[in-house]
Amino acid sequence: MQQLTPAYDKKCECRVCRQSFTTKKLRSRFVKAADYDSDFCPNYSDETMNPLIYHIHTCPHCGYSESEDFSPYFPPGALDLIHSKVMNAWTPQDYGQDRSIIDAVNTYKLALYCGTLKREKHIIMAGLLVRLAWLFRSMKNADQEHRFLKLALKEYLESYMSDDFKGSSISETRIFYLIGELSRRTHQPEQAVKYFSKVIELQSRSTEPKLIEMARERWYEMRQEQKTAAN
Repeated sequence: MQQLTPAYDKKCECRVCRQSFTTKKLRSRFVKAADYDSDFCPNYSDETMNPLIYHIHTCPHCGYSESEDFSPYFPPGALDLIHSKVMNAWTPQDYGQDRSIIDAVNTYKLALYCGTLKREKHIIMAGLLVRLAWLFRSMKNADQEHRFLKLALKEYLESYMSDDFKGSSISETRIFYLIGELSRRTHQPEQAVKYFSKVIELQSRSTEPKLIEMARERWYEMRQEQKTAAN
């Protein structure tokens, strides 16, 4: 009997050039996070079993890159932009095999560029940016992690202001918590406290008590830090 491998080939069709290709995915039974950071970054004892590495599908024929969260809709003019700025500049390369973490970083940057050209929702862009920050965290690259956390925070704030997270898997409680936590991690304590307070205010109608508790813990930690600094 053939032994099941952690990775398998997923068949894809590029939404831009319409050519078929395969990309690697990890079977969920092999993926086990050891624990999670306070911004939901999963930590894996075996970093090669990190599904974030295979989150992006990159067409080897034209370079168009996206995650499964991308909308199938292309606004007027978006396809022309992708043709001129991505396809015409693409040197054929295949990210459909086993990826290094550097390969993964390259696919995220391609997806961010494609998402910008097709005016993808802020909540989708925020998700890409925070995952890219997590990859840099796993590489112990604090400068790049901080850079992409700040960019993710900006997109989460835009998403909240424009309500474009509505209808996604991100609840109001979660987006408030993420804004608070990313503000804390990027050294913006006043904004962090403001959004953690918003989470706590939702406790009577939220269905996510764990998030309320996490926000309360962060809020308390920050208050203690402020008192210590004042003394």
